[in-house]
Amino acid sequence: MSTYKAVIFDWAGTTVDYGCFAPVQAFVEVFCHFGIEPTMEEVRKPMGMLKRDHIRTMLQMKRIFGLWKEKYGADWTEDDVEKLYSLFEEKLLGILDQFAEVKPYVLETIEELRKKDIKIGSTTGYTDKMMAIVTAKAKENGYEPDAWFSPDSTGNVGRPYSYMIFKNMEALKIQSVKEKFIDAGADEVILNMKELTKLL
Repeated sequence: MSTYKAVIFDWAGTTVDYGCFAPVQAFVEVFCHFGIEPTMEEVRKPMGMLKRDHIRTMLQMKRIFGLWKEKYGADWTEDDVEKLYSLFEEKLLGILDQFAEVKPYVLETIEELRKKDIKIGSTTGYTDKMMAIVTAKAKENGYEPDAWFSPDSTGNVGRPYSYMIFKNMEALKIQSVKEKFIDAGADEVILNMKELTKLL
């Protein structure tokens, strides 16, 4: 039996939506709607943040900041953030069901983890409203973790804070972080989900 009791995954780009294209497409369309065409680097750099924070981060980027001021004659404001976010949410909710395909090796990896009695948790930068679409579609495709939490469950405090992880630990009844995970981005780097089972 593994010494690890749980693994906590992200959603978009990790277990579903190869390439994280749903939010990328939505962000591009939103900024273009407001007359600013962002680059892929500008769109992808803040990935993982709360979506409003993602929008703020893009607006703070030197090129976009300058283009916004040139177009509107003033710096962006929080009202602008809300307008951008409102349109982003509308666009994302309209396409999420098209971007919930389970990524390669995910189902096989989950099966192997369950054979070792390892529980499956998950976190996301999406809202509960968005996740209602994603989780339903993922379940149709065979993927259903034991728990998932969005920033809605933590007072809208998302990454890089650990509160969603703590929520997973509580739901999965994990008493110590030592029972929980290997940080695949630091101690180990894996190329795909298939390699994860070799670490546990």
